[in-house]
Amino acid sequence: MGDRVDGHDINRSRSVLLTRPYALLTGVILLASAGVAHAGDDPDVDAGKCQVIKFCVGVGVGDETGGSDGQAGGSQGSSNSAESKVRCKYTKIEPKPPAHHPAWKGADPKQNDLYFMSCSDKGQNNPDGFVVVPPGQPPAPQVDPQELAQQAVDSMTLLGPDITSPRADGKYTVGVPMWMWVNQSATTFGPNTASASAGGITVTATAKVSKIVWTMGDGASVTCNGPGTPYKSSQGMAESPTCGHVYSTTSAGAQSGKFPVTATSTWTINWQGGGQAGHLTEVRQTNMQVAVGEVQVVR
Repeated sequence: MGDRVDGHDINRSRSVLLTRPYALLTGVILLASAGVAHAGDDPDVDAGKCQVIKFCVGVGVGDETGGSDGQAGGSQGSSNSAESKVRCKYTKIEPKPPAHHPAWKGADPKQNDLYFMSCSDKGQNNPDGFVVVPPGQPPAPQVDPQELAQQAVDSMTLLGPDITSPRADGKYTVGVPMWMWVNQSATTFGPNTASASAGGITVTATAKVSKIVWTMGDGASVTCNGPGTPYKSSQGMAESPTCGHVYSTTSAGAQSGKFPVTATSTWTINWQGGGQAGHLTEVRQTNMQVAVGEVQVVR
């Protein structure tokens, strides 16, 4: 005995999976070996790949589906201008399945609506499934926590190294160890923390400089895994234990008579929120010029 739903024949004695543009919500969650199947994945019922279905209800796909951006409510978007790469369509399930259906997850059908959420994020793991919401309230748009993390980072002020030594007005000597270090502040070294929220998700990110790479202008490059050690006169002619350089030539032949020095900091950002965690990286630079001469011997 067959029925017709939205112009399609449905045999109640066979298993039917949720498909598009028309869909059927079964009386129990249909499982193939890899979980709920999607369009084009209808299993071979005669081969015994589906569990027994107790009922079928028609599901129309139309006016209740999101607009051009695939979000419920059409033009509705994420708050705080956070736009997720995950694009989801929400299909309202009508008529509602019985209260004992697993899709309700224990919620009361009399006090809630049921939607099916189908998402696409260009090949990554998509959070398809059923969504229970209060009547008349569209499902909250999906938000990518990593994009919120980047938004939090963008709200920070992350600057290049605040160089204390060498000094632009300093005079340095060939063969004498140069000690290099930077001031530490929230904007030039960290830690620097900010949060961003959208779609009911809050992500907090903390940024800190993990290394500074100095290009010295004479062809040398020095990587320092920290701010460097301030020089004290008691150190005499010793080399810096953490961040230093010894010039072997003067800057007389360089443009303007000084070596161009660039300090490049790598900001490592750890973030967490929305049930996820991860890492981001930002790079900032500070440029200066250093004059290096020779010791003048008086006879």
